[in-house]
Amino acid sequence: MRRYGLIGYPLKHSFSEKYFSEKFKLENILDATYQLYPIEQASEITGLVETIPNLCGLNVTIPHKENVMCFLDEIDEEAREVGAVNCIHFRNGKAKGYNTDVYGFRMSIKPFLENKFERALVLGTGGASKAVTYVLRSWNIPYYLVSRTKSTGHIFSWDEVNEEVLRHFKLIINTTPLGMFPNVSEMPDLPYDALGADHFLYDLVYNPIETRFLAEGKSRGASVMNGMKMLEWQAIRSWEIWNS
Repeated sequence: MRRYGLIGYPLKHSFSEKYFSEKFKLENILDATYQLYPIEQASEITGLVETIPNLCGLNVTIPHKENVMCFLDEIDEEAREVGAVNCIHFRNGKAKGYNTDVYGFRMSIKPFLENKFERALVLGTGGASKAVTYVLRSWNIPYYLVSRTKSTGHIFSWDEVNEEVLRHFKLIINTTPLGMFPNVSEMPDLPYDALGADHFLYDLVYNPIETRFLAEGKSRGASVMNGMKMLEWQAIRSWEIWNS
């Protein structure tokens, strides 16, 4: 039996487990299983791998996309450039890390860009943010990050994001877990009244389907999109890597 799974913490209402279980059933894949492996520390992956026979692949979610890299034997060039790993392929006793968030984000948002956004505002600076900014750079779309800590360069602190900032940034991408189930009342601290019909809000969160971040933008006429399509595309890419 080929074994696949997801590591992270906590792991509740996982998209990946449902997606792959349904995929195996629909495609009559009888020799594979996908399970959740909640680990609080990235270092726990070493002991975990030793306990799972026939482990072929793992997906990686928060908070381990960056910290897990030092426990791998190899890292794909793109993942190394991004600085985060969310997919691991096990073969011949070696663990190699990849970043399929890049592929997922690129494929999901590409149909909606149409070269109409001059710049982007990226909320958060974690592993998912690194994949998003990698794609933006590849499309030559300038961006600013929003971080909890004050910094130099193209980074705003949250209290610096005022109405004037939102008037200049029409593409806003949330890479933080704010608003994710079960904390559905949370949302990024933004001056939402500055949003309008020329804004596009993309939330990497997919549960709930419409976060407060998206709802606030939608109520003011903004176009919105959640992270479901990104997850689907990254899962497709993960399966390709595991079976390459």
